Amino acid sequence: AMSSASALRARGDDKELARWRESMDRMRNIGISAHIDSGKTTLTERVLYYTGRIHEIHEVRGRDGVGAKMDSMDLEREKGITIQSAATYCTWNGYQINIIDTPGHVDFTVEVERALRVLDGAILVLCSVGGVQSQSITVDRQMKRYEIPRVAFINKLDRMGADPWKVLNQARAKLRHQSAAVQVPIGLEEEFEGLVDLVELKALKFEGGSGQEVVTSDVPSNMQDFVMDKRRELIEVVSEVDDQLAEAFLNDEPITANELKAAIRRATVARKFIPVYMGSAFKNKGVQPLLNGVLDYLPCPLEVENIALDQNKSEEKVSLSGTPAGPLVALAFKLEEGRFGQLTYLRIYEGVIRKGDFIQNVNTGKKIKVPRLVRMHSNEMEDIQEAHAGQIVAVFGVDCSSG
Repeated sequence: AMSSASALRARGDDKELARWRESMDRMRNIGISAHIDSGKTTLTERVLYYTGRIHEIHEVRGRDGVGAKMDSMDLEREKGITIQSAATYCTWNGYQINIIDTPGHVDFTVEVERALRVLDGAILVLCSVGGVQSQSITVDRQMKRYEIPRVAFINKLDRMGADPWKVLNQARAKLRHQSAAVQVPIGLEEEFEGLVDLVELKALKFEGGSGQEVVTSDVPSNMQDFVMDKRRELIEVVSEVDDQLAEAFLNDEPITANELKAAIRRATVARKFIPVYMGSAFKNKGVQPLLNGVLDYLPCPLEVENIALDQNKSEEKVSLSGTPAGPLVALAFKLEEGRFGQLTYLRIYEGVIRKGDFIQNVNTGKKIKVPRLVRMHSNEMEDIQEAHAGQIVAVFGVDCSSG
């Protein structure tokens, strides 16, 4: 795997390599996984809204005749669920995020698993009223099997009967999550008005017509004890799986926000810990901090090991370096008949793909020309000239089967 990176270096392309590396560090390929009705579609739409990809918010149920942005099949419009594994590109705080739409149904498992293969991390959405349901268990089991690091989001804190602490305990018991809250709610049900960030020890409120202004302030004095208690619990749970933090914790050293953040990242990327976020996507509360959590705690493509099978050497496993210098290795994970013809979604694991290139389908040996390379922003397309390792793109008019 090193050979391609060292080849780059040998050509004196150190700068180039550093540039790639930095661009990879700022990339997240994530899925939002959930059972139906935990509010996944609303959450996805809010993410696209805050990252500037949707200009006004429509309700998922489509009363105004416009459904949520990710659902583009009519069957889903009727059921209010998301089947199709499209990848949507958006940017947040200088990072590129691809949201791979993982089907939330048990009966679509082949498609689900193909989508899971291209994720580097995921958000597991849980309902603060319904809690961990059998479908959450199925979805979580699939993510464990594909070794996907994740953060959890307990949604719908504005609902009657919302109890995030009960749900957190269910996740620990039923999903065996080593997890702890990184936020606590300010009020619940109709009194839910914001969150306290346990890492930075700041209160967050979401102002403006659609919660787009995140206003920070000091922790309310009547919550101080509860907040410090929950912060200590967070530190304890992470310490159980992170030696560096454990050392500071056992020596009773004060733990700074940066130290805690670094420990949570190490433990989450290593799949030993799951940070738990909270909010109400419907009420526009808690979405931006969750996006920050995706940047802070989920891995970039370089931090996830990807394996290819060498077809010349009896399926020998090859570890992919994820550098742009190697030969092109990409997985076609989704075919879509769009308005414009057939789109093939590709996750690039190594190398670079350019418009006009010839690429080879390893299963058939056929060489195919790439007529157009596009990036999807929910349902708008953007033409691009090239894409490199770590990225997800769609190719137009190429006849190849996925997998």
